[in-house]
Amino acid sequence: MRVALFVTCLVDGLYPDVGKATVALLERLGHEVVVPRGQTCCGQMHVNTGYAGQAVPIVRNHVEAFADAEVVVTPSGSCAGSVRHQHADVARAHGDAALGDRADRVARRTYELSEFLVDVLGVTDVGAYFPHRVTYHPTCHSLRVLDVGDRPLRLLRAVRGIDLVELPAAETCCGFGGTFALKNADTSTAMLADKMRAVLDTGARVLTAGDSSCLMHIGGGLSRLRAGVRPLHLAQVLASTADRPVEVAR
Repeated sequence: MRVALFVTCLVDGLYPDVGKATVALLERLGHEVVVPRGQTCCGQMHVNTGYAGQAVPIVRNHVEAFADAEVVVTPSGSCAGSVRHQHADVARAHGDAALGDRADRVARRTYELSEFLVDVLGVTDVGAYFPHRVTYHPTCHSLRVLDVGDRPLRLLRAVRGIDLVELPAAETCCGFGGTFALKNADTSTAMLADKMRAVLDTGARVLTAGDSSCLMHIGGGLSRLRAGVRPLHLAQVLASTADRPVEVAR
């Protein structure tokens, strides 16, 4: 299968290793990966902060970048959620029904990484090896917008060597929420403190999730505590193999 990778802003700008891991994983499973050069932001930040009109050109650009893709995969539940549940509505609300229809077609071919692996490829064992104690944080958009359920956990449970431990109060938000963390800093910090305590209670060396934004938020807090817990995206854990392990020590 020819897979178009929707990289996302955070991965492109701050966490390129997540994009590389996604490509390595999909290629290991026998698929060709292309990265459309025209892609930029999904526009979620604009929509969520009340600037939906300004998001219309961004939606149009995204649709044009991925119009010819057989399937689109992104290592982000948040961005996949925006494409699937915001793009067409934003276009139609601002008078562009044709763009809305095109956005619908792209949305139907767009998958978050764990969805694609489990639902489209029908695999849970991707041949990964990761001999570390790991806990998993299910991000809000993956749970509540995409309804990915236990797909990431099914993939993690099949990783050889892993010591996967349950995260207490896993489904509570980490407090990031994009601009929420800026506009409501005190509340965000309190939510982060609760999440960090839950992570530390597991004794895990690695915290994984399907969104780099949440890992940035939680990982930043843990680094300030010098907690010795490394945030790693789900793609990085799944891309790790015995002959090409992902480094955990910091």
